[in-house]
Parts: sequence; C-alpha cells; structure tokens
Amino acid sequence: MPDTTGASYAASGVDIEAGDRAVELMKEWVRKTRRPEVLGGLGGFAGLFDASALKKYERPLLASATDGVGTKVDVARRMGVYDTIGQDLVAMVMDDIVVSGAEPLFMTDYICVGKVHPERVAAIVKGIAEGCVLAGCALVGGETAEHPGLLGPDDFDVAGAGTGVVEADRLLGADRIRTGDTVIAMAASGLHSNGYSLVRHVLLNQAGLALDAHVDDLGRTLGEELLEPTKIYSLDCLALTRTTEVHAFSHITGGGLAANLARVIPDTLHAVVDRSTWTPDPIFDLVGRTGQVEPLELEKTLNMGVGMIAVVPPDSTDVALATLADRGVDAWVAGEITERGDHPTGAALTGDYAA
Repeated sequence: MPDTTGASYAASGVDIEAGDRAVELMKEWVRKTRRPEVLGGLGGFAGLFDASALKKYERPLLASATDGVGTKVDVARRMGVYDTIGQDLVAMVMDDIVVSGAEPLFMTDYICVGKVHPERVAAIVKGIAEGCVLAGCALVGGETAEHPGLLGPDDFDVAGAGTGVVEADRLLGADRIRTGDTVIAMAASGLHSNGYSLVRHVLLNQAGLALDAHVDDLGRTLGEELLEPTKIYSLDCLALTRTTEVHAFSHITGGGLAANLARVIPDTLHAVVDRSTWTPDPIFDLVGRTGQVEPLELEKTLNMGVGMIAVVPPDSTDVALATLADRGVDAWVAGEITERGDHPTGAALTGDYAA
C-alpha cells in the first residue's frame, strides 16, 4: 500500500525546533564578540556593522577572505569534541586578512549538518566566538543548515567569511620587500588546519592508530594533538605594524612554508629560509616516519612548525622579536631576502632541521 501520510518538513528530516534551540544556546557566545560598531543582535536577516567607523581612514581598503577547516572536522566528529574547530575557522580566515596589514572587523559562519544537535552546534559556535575574541573581530551572523539525506546524522562541515580594513598607504605586500630584509618565523601551535587528508590517511587509515591512544613522543593522546587549535596571529601581527616597520606577512597554510612565502615575494627577489633555525614538533616526524612520506612532500603539505612569517627591514628585527616575545609568541630569525638570480622560485628552504 502506498504511504498516504501527508508530507512534512520534519518527516523529511529537518527539525526546525532543534535549530531554534541551537540559536538560543549560541547567543551568549556571540555576544562576547561584540564590537562597538555592531548594530542589532543575533537573529536578523543580516548582520549590521556601522561603516561610519571607517571615516577615520583617509582611504580605507576592505580586505575579505573565506575558508573552512577541511577534514580536521572528521577528527572532531570522531572525538566528539566540537568546541575547538571554531578557533581553527577564525584563524584560517582572519590570519589571511591580516597578511595585508588589515585589522579584522567582523565575520560570519556557515555550519552544515546532517542533523541539528543543538548542544553540538552551540559548541561549534562557542569555538568560533572564542576565536573571534582572539582575533579582535565581531561575529555578526551565520547560518546553520540541516541537510538530511546528503549528510549522515553526525556529519557536519564549517566555513566562514571575514572582513577587515587597512589604510591604503599602509597596505603590506611584495612591493615593500627589499634585498636584505629579515624573515622572521612565528611558531605554529601544531598541524593547524591543513594537510589533514594526508595526516588522517597515514595515521588513522594506514597505521590504524587510535585517537584515544597516548603517544609518548607527543606527550598526550593522538586525538588531542590532532585537535590542537590553530594559533591566531592577527593581533600579534597588528602589534608589529604599530611598533615597527613591517614589509609583509605570509600565513603558512596549504602548500607549506616555501609556497606561501613565495606568494608575497616580488619577481626580482628570493627568500632563503634556514631549516636549522628551528626543530619541528614531534607530530611532523610522526607523520613522515609512519607514512614514509618524502621530506619535500611533507614540506609541501604541512607547515612544519611555522604558522606565520613576517618580513621586516634589518633595523626592525630586534624590535619585532621583542614585541612578539612580550606577547608570548615564539619567534626567531629564519632567513633573509636576496636577489632572485638563478633561483626558479620566490622562496626556498635550505639546510637541515635542528635536532
């Protein structure tokens, strides 16, 4: 007999009441990100930001970026830990924005789930809100979408977009870089949010390691290591621009250190980074050794312990390092800018990592 029951949204798998409950749970976290320029509250059709705040700029340039967390969300799902990947999301978006020298202003998020679990969605937003506080931006809105039939009940993904502002004559980038500039590396907090397809394939699929297994080399469980949130450098980078001259930043994400640094190097110059100036965290060796991953492949995929680069003139080096140290950022001189010469690319790593 055919089913003659009337169709409904709920019968198709969408729970509107659960979505409303999720919104109520996340409101307190969104409030913590509020900036003076934000108008209205959560629940409107659009987030409002008072653009009259930009009148203090002579020629304000808006910088925008969008990104996600990638397959790191699968680790969060397996672990049942949802309140950390939000920081990863903010870092991926706002640390891209600050590369131009822009101050992060506001952000929106998009959470797609197979089934709305209100507490789970609220935990994700909690992490996003905490990340926004660390980046100095407001969370002005977002969307939670329920996609039954396309995603499993426990599956989800997150993405976000952000906006920042920079004075036109303070825009950072390749045109400012000069021969002899210093390359300063800022330490990563771990794998950050890139290369997890490789990491998961090697450690979870090939080696069959358990996320709750304690790994002596890591000093904690594998899952705890893989869920370590991405460091947010936005306010640290802005502090550098206020205290000394900065020519460029480079956010080290997918593609690794050399490829991302090359993106801000002019065609006539070359960045030389000395591996011997730092020792990558044990997680990088674990991935490489376990999966027999070629060193160059590892460097093309993972950050190898460097999350952000600052390129500064030589006479700004000491002040830059002192500023970062005062802010609790582990940083060091990792290289310099030279003439391009016969170098085929804009940046390269030399030497061996420190033992």
